[in-house]
Amino acid sequence: MNELNLSTLQKLLHAKSGPLTQELLRTPSEFGLGQLPNSQLPDATTNMVCGYCSTGCGLKIHLKDGVAINLSPSKEYPVNRGMACPKGWEALTVLDAPDRATTPLLRGTDGKLQPVDWHRAMEEFVSRMKSVQNQHGPESAAFISTGQMVTEEMAYLGTLTKFEMGMLHGDGNTRQCMATAVVAYKQAFGFDAPPYTYADFEESDVLVFIGSNLCLAHPILWERVMRNPHDPEIIVVDPRQTETAMNATQHLQVAPKADLSLLYGIAKILIDNNWIDHEYIDAHTNHFEAFKDFVQQFNIDRVAAETGMTAEQIHQFAKTIHNGKRVSFWWTMGVNQSHQGVRTAQAIINLALMTGNIGKAGTGANSITGQCNAMGSRLFSNTTGLLGGHDFTNPEDRTKVANILKINESNIPDKNSLAYHEIMEGILKGKIKALWIVCTNTAHSWINQNQARDILSRLDFLVVQDMYHSTETARLADLVLPAAGWAEKEGTFINSERRIGRVKKVRHAPGEALSDFNIFRLITKYWTKDNRSKCGDLFDRWASPEAVFHYLKEITRGTPCDITGIDNYEMLDEAGGIQWPCSEHCDDDTSSEKQLPAIERRLFSDGKFHHADQRAKFLFEAPRPLSEPASDRYPFTLLTGRGSASQWHTQTRTSKSAVLRKLYPNDPFVEISPTDARRLGIQENDLVEVTSQRGSMTAMAFLTHSVSLQQVFIPMHYKETNKLTDSVFDPYSKQPAYKACAVSVRLSQRTS
Repeated sequence: MNELNLSTLQKLLHAKSGPLTQELLRTPSEFGLGQLPNSQLPDATTNMVCGYCSTGCGLKIHLKDGVAINLSPSKEYPVNRGMACPKGWEALTVLDAPDRATTPLLRGTDGKLQPVDWHRAMEEFVSRMKSVQNQHGPESAAFISTGQMVTEEMAYLGTLTKFEMGMLHGDGNTRQCMATAVVAYKQAFGFDAPPYTYADFEESDVLVFIGSNLCLAHPILWERVMRNPHDPEIIVVDPRQTETAMNATQHLQVAPKADLSLLYGIAKILIDNNWIDHEYIDAHTNHFEAFKDFVQQFNIDRVAAETGMTAEQIHQFAKTIHNGKRVSFWWTMGVNQSHQGVRTAQAIINLALMTGNIGKAGTGANSITGQCNAMGSRLFSNTTGLLGGHDFTNPEDRTKVANILKINESNIPDKNSLAYHEIMEGILKGKIKALWIVCTNTAHSWINQNQARDILSRLDFLVVQDMYHSTETARLADLVLPAAGWAEKEGTFINSERRIGRVKKVRHAPGEALSDFNIFRLITKYWTKDNRSKCGDLFDRWASPEAVFHYLKEITRGTPCDITGIDNYEMLDEAGGIQWPCSEHCDDDTSSEKQLPAIERRLFSDGKFHHADQRAKFLFEAPRPLSEPASDRYPFTLLTGRGSASQWHTQTRTSKSAVLRKLYPNDPFVEISPTDARRLGIQENDLVEVTSQRGSMTAMAFLTHSVSLQQVFIPMHYKETNKLTDSVFDPYSKQPAYKACAVSVRLSQRTS
């Protein structure tokens, strides 16, 4: 190297200005955020809740000139206490994706989606929806809502469609994750009421996780488990050796969907050994004697045979529950997404009731929600239940809601909507001709995906309202409406522990995209342009999300989810979120100044439930076999579920983050035991074909002992996974059974 080039190189290495010089300077932040690059120094911060999962973490948003430029987890928020998962850290990044929907798109005569202005989009929406309803009746148009919009938007959508537009049928994608828990709680407790608070993770001395891979699905909640100072027993019931199971003190590797038999067998052991709380049972429950008689058939030999577990494992499980002073039972999708999910969830509730492990610190029968606002959807979406946990079929409930909203009671349907799968079947039968899908990706996430796409193609009019124009469902639409995302609008979310937290507008939506709230307002304007609104001036009064929030408060008055004690959005900020119920009298004291509600509040501490007699019910039913057991042609049972803490559902948002993509394989993989792989001539990283009666997909073989013989596992996030899954549903919750179906596995021709 000559002297001139060496001198030039030295100057570049020690440059004082130019590219990658000033950008590297770091300066202490004024907001306790440590040292930051000058370009990332905020001039203000604000707090809000994350928009990914139901954990509901608090995030501190870093602002410059009123716009979010960065974020960090909030140390003060009672949910996450300064922690965030990879998705939370990247929550702002995905808003900048190049495939954001920025203008309405209308499918032209050439079959292609073309940009149009909002006026044209609204004229098309209204004229075609009304045309379908005029020709085929009001029930021929339906909508699919979501657990990922803010509560106030859900309520507006459900009110607009059902009370103004005359639709009867509308469901939410929460049917895919939480319907089982909803029905189980309603039947057992009298209301959809998860009883716990996250503090229970830290206060239990025995934690039982059933069908829950908490490490991956809710990593911040697993952090709460790791903070538990009581050296707890951690029992995991799961057919796969998940990351959570690897950290358990007992892993019960139950046969797929045999958990109901196991739980009945545990109940029998507890009863036979008198390891139950007779005082609590007598004072606070009904139907225990019938349950006691029912479980006598689940002797140890039967349970061992049906579950694939040893008698010693089963007895140890029961003994651990008995020895625990504060036992908490937790479940997620492994229970909910089942052909017998409701009765399995109620079998968990039965164990909590019969041992008195409910209403006290470190106890409870606790369903962990999936989506960020699934709890808001459950109470306020106006889909399968009337606003505020009310009942469409109850005349008193309809009168109450109509009076509060100042609308004619005849606008409120007096019968329930079809469930999600029944809406899909209605399309197939030609009864539903128009569908409005909001903030969900049916063509990827719905069970038996090939059939789902075929069904959507049969509609006369499909409208998709989403952040991105590139989703599988948006690409099938006749009309795409561009929506703002989290951090681009105002409202509230309700997390798994019933905590209501704020979402704030800290970014501008790109292009002509509008918040879902403003899209609904625009549709209202065009829908009622030529006719007087059926709802009078209701939608004029619903001029902002907070205005809607105050009406929802009043609708909850006197209900188990009463939130009339929440003054306004500012109170939610000040309190660090507030758990429902919070009536005007919650946490009253003798002081003259109003106090904020306690940070952590659990339900049923008084032993009073929400049935008329204030007692909980023991509910039970004989287990049913898998609807599609393994066979000679399809010898494996497919398990699906969360594959990574860095991906979420259909990857609609997480795939937009380069950081998150690096934390997870881009191409599908299938977990298979080394023994099965060796028998089939499959080696690590080989491409294999996984086939069910409904479809086939190619995946990379990952050999692992985490799955049992004749079982395979594929993460739910890949778009191909639901080509395999079977259209089987729980008879009570009507939730899809994503978790177990029969498949074959063979070496792909692309490999061989």
